[in-house]
Amino acid sequence: MPLYKEIVCNENAKLYLWKITEEIEFFKHAVLLKDVSQKRVDAMKSESHQKGFLAVRMLLQHVGYTDFDLYYDAFGKPHLSDGKCISISHSHTFSAIAISDQPIGLDVEQVKEKVLKIASRFMDVSHLENLSDAEKMKKATVIWGIKESIFKIKNETGISFPKHIFEEEFNLESKKTIAQLQFNAKTENFNVVFDSVEEYIYVCAFEVDPNFLQ
Repeated sequence: MPLYKEIVCNENAKLYLWKITEEIEFFKHAVLLKDVSQKRVDAMKSESHQKGFLAVRMLLQHVGYTDFDLYYDAFGKPHLSDGKCISISHSHTFSAIAISDQPIGLDVEQVKEKVLKIASRFMDVSHLENLSDAEKMKKATVIWGIKESIFKIKNETGISFPKHIFEEEFNLESKKTIAQLQFNAKTENFNVVFDSVEEYIYVCAFEVDPNFLQ
């Protein structure tokens, strides 16, 4: 299908979602790739990963870019040739990109029961108290997405999800919160927005705005 949804994260950032329903041949004919990207696709053993990769390029084309405008630095972080900031995520049937005037991190995750089994490895599980099982799965997925999104922005070796990234207490209905990265004797604050799309959660993190929660 075409673009599934366009979401305004803040005045400087938009999120674009593609729901993958097409056959692989559709993407191969619709997307123009530079040589290095074509080699990456050819090396992928999973067709699902190929589709996710190519759907990201469809989103780029939708907003006026191509694969030739996208490049990765030595740490694997994506960049756009015009200086705009970009973050990319793919989970099963959804691919997504977020484009912003400021550094941004994006994560899309399918809500699964497994997240509760590993929650204690990456978060303070007291933040899940007094919730139903369905709410616990959803909130834990949001918290994983918060940590993943902030890590994508900073992308520094040594950052630990449970030891260095902390979210303020929030409820799911608010669809936003604030989180901190405490690393290398420095504290950095981030605004976070999140919501659900079908059985998925998307999370966007970006540099703090003092009026964010007002």
